Amino acid sequence: MNVTLRAAKHTDLEQLNELMFDLHHHHHLASPEHFKTAEEIEQEKSIARYLDDPECLVYVALKGELIVGFISGHFCELISTVSKPVPMGSVDELFVLPDYRKESIAEKLFSKVEATFDDYGVEQVFVEVWDFNSPAKDFYQKMGFTPHIQWMRKALHKT
Repeated sequence: MNVTLRAAKHTDLEQLNELMFDLHHHHHLASPEHFKTAEEIEQEKSIARYLDDPECLVYVALKGELIVGFISGHFCELISTVSKPVPMGSVDELFVLPDYRKESIAEKLFSKVEATFDDYGVEQVFVEVWDFNSPAKDFYQKMGFTPHIQWMRKALHKT
């Protein structure tokens, strides 16, 4: 069965919330000392806000009625005290269910959001990827991303 892409709807929220939970749970398991639990994040952040914001995008990948992946992002003008202003897009979340990860669904979702950003006049697309997430770093490099900032951390006290 082929995958179908479309803009997310409010009727997708139950499935989208489950996928968001899985995404945040993955991050928590990889680095529990830095990430809140998925349950904690679920109380603070809802993808429903993206559906109601005209500057936000959410696309879903469907196999039949099952959402097997999604991508969320937003666009705005990047304003900084040191860099020139630029219309930018940001990929905020990208998640595909593990059983569907070898079917190019992430590539299709990314291409869809990238085309929408282009239609809106976005000049640069940004994404934040945690250092432990090698598959995501590899994916975004394959999509043409290059590092532009190294954001480093040092703990002052051992916990």
